[in-house]
Amino acid sequence: MTVKVPPGALDKVLFKRRLPFEMGTNRLKCPACFNNLTQTQVGSVTVDVCQGGCGGIWFDGFELQRVDEEHEAAGERLLNVQRDERVHVDFSRKRQCPRCTEMILQRHFFSAKRQVEVDECPNCGGYWLDAGELAKIRSEKSQTAAAEKVSQSSVSSEVIRYLYRLRTDSRKSP
Repeated sequence: MTVKVPPGALDKVLFKRRLPFEMGTNRLKCPACFNNLTQTQVGSVTVDVCQGGCGGIWFDGFELQRVDEEHEAAGERLLNVQRDERVHVDFSRKRQCPRCTEMILQRHFFSAKRQVEVDECPNCGGYWLDAGELAKIRSEKSQTAAAEKVSQSSVSSEVIRYLYRLRTDSRKSP
């Protein structure tokens, strides 16, 4: 049995899960306020920002790791995305991935500290950050790095016990 497929029909099927935008264009829609996202180059990374809308940022897979620490200068430009204060975002609404159609972003905490909630696509691994969340992530990571540096430079409990034993042993000897 032969099945006739109209021209272009197969393309629509193959690209349905990855391209929510019209074929031939590359405009993504903001998952929070539905404005068009604007591509922005920061260092070696191109991200999609909701400029003049809610101020959120879309990171494709592995892009967030290039700007999420305070010492990474490329991320500085993303801390002050222009936003419209009149745009109100419903944080209780489930959001769709701007890259993958029919994929709902999963909301979870960014780290075990449970300070920042982010939205991640289970299909493409991209992250949606609402306005202000990148600054919170960068701050949290710098605090964690500083705490690790302090813990590495402090004296371990084993060393303290050893010194205590030396001291008590020296008191026992005449």
